[in-house]
Amino acid sequence: MKKLALFTLLALSLGWQSAASADEVAVVNIRVPGEKKPQPVVIEFYDDASQTVENFKKLARKGFYNGLSFHRAFAHTLLQTGDPLSAHRDASRIGTGGPGYTLAPEINRKHVVGAVAMSRLPDQINPARRSSGSQFYICLKAMPNLDGQYTVFGHIASGMELLDTLSAKPTDTNDNPVERVRIKSIRIMDREKAGI
Repeated sequence: MKKLALFTLLALSLGWQSAASADEVAVVNIRVPGEKKPQPVVIEFYDDASQTVENFKKLARKGFYNGLSFHRAFAHTLLQTGDPLSAHRDASRIGTGGPGYTLAPEINRKHVVGAVAMSRLPDQINPARRSSGSQFYICLKAMPNLDGQYTVFGHIASGMELLDTLSAKPTDTNDNPVERVRIKSIRIMDREKAGI
């Protein structure tokens, strides 16, 4: 009986760390300059950030992210996207846009390689640490300095090499990639159809 209880506790513990919607993933189709076909990146979701995941899925299904650019890049470290202002050429306000709302924080996970997390305004302006409604970033290396501060809601299941390559392209003085890299679409689909 003790073995069964220990096994159940272990299973629950491991389940807490598993992907949220085990049946759904996000396929991010990225238009890479010079490539004819969009390149896919797959995001798995976490169940301990359920409100954030549902918001992300809702925006993706509405086509909110279609045409948006990666507007911040730090070589081999981080990529950021999700600002609707990045769909336009004027880069002066990029990094300040969103869908018009913020999200309650769901700060549970660490910033490991491949972590996908929501951006937010700094503590001085945002002491409740509410997340952006749409902007998110991807960790290309472990970033423990960000642990406990941001909502990590997913993990890159495939496409890390592509993201790392994109992060190393030239940027301007605002860390905005000079050559625009756009999201063609984000599709929420069954994990088996995505080949995961």
